[in-house]
Amino acid sequence: MNLTTSPWLVRRRKRPEAPLRLYCFPHSGGSPGEYVRWSDALDDVEVWGIQAPGRGSRVTEQPATSVQEFVDGLLDTTEFTAPFVFFGHSLGGLTAFETARALRAAGRPMPEHLVLSAYPAPHLDHPRTPLHTLGDDELLDAVDRRYGGLPEALRDDPELVRLVLPAYRADFTIFETYRHETQRPLDVPITVLGGSDDIATPLLPEWRRHTTARFELRLLPGGHFYLRDRPEEFMHELRRTICP
Repeated sequence: MNLTTSPWLVRRRKRPEAPLRLYCFPHSGGSPGEYVRWSDALDDVEVWGIQAPGRGSRVTEQPATSVQEFVDGLLDTTEFTAPFVFFGHSLGGLTAFETARALRAAGRPMPEHLVLSAYPAPHLDHPRTPLHTLGDDELLDAVDRRYGGLPEALRDDPELVRLVLPAYRADFTIFETYRHETQRPLDVPITVLGGSDDIATPLLPEWRRHTTARFELRLLPGGHFYLRDRPEEFMHELRRTICP
């Protein structure tokens, strides 16, 4: 495995001498581009984004439709350079957590810290609206409602829709078909972040049962995408979490 050639990893700024690496797992339908920009504010961290099949330069590849497929594909081709931290927002919180469990099972280096954002504790039952079974137009409408207005360029370009919609559908399939498998807790600190007005927030404290190490829950003003609402406040919180 070679870190620099893994198709799963992208970065904006090379910082091979940085004392820490932050690997960011995007939300449903998200791309790593939103996360690698954080390197502008985290000047002593090398920030990597996880680019799954079906996104960005991998848009022509078949996207993963289960957590197991996602994690297997990532670990088969990717080596994480220690010391490192995982950050995952929404669905990215789930994939980051399951990746950490898979690293432990394989006896590979573990993250120093898991920072999980706006995703309910995985062992809990919670409503999962079956979006992945919707027709294309209905799925686009659902994505529009969940993530804000879709660009008109996307709506008006059937070819572009054909390229990006499978990734959205795959991500919703991962979320909606996920079934938690009970394992012993991780021996890794977990910090959970969330928006005070997010529907997922009441389910965040239960993450504490998934670690035998330190657990913290911190809420910031805003909804599910609180990190976009007040980016400077979020970045301050992230920095003090991963660079204490």
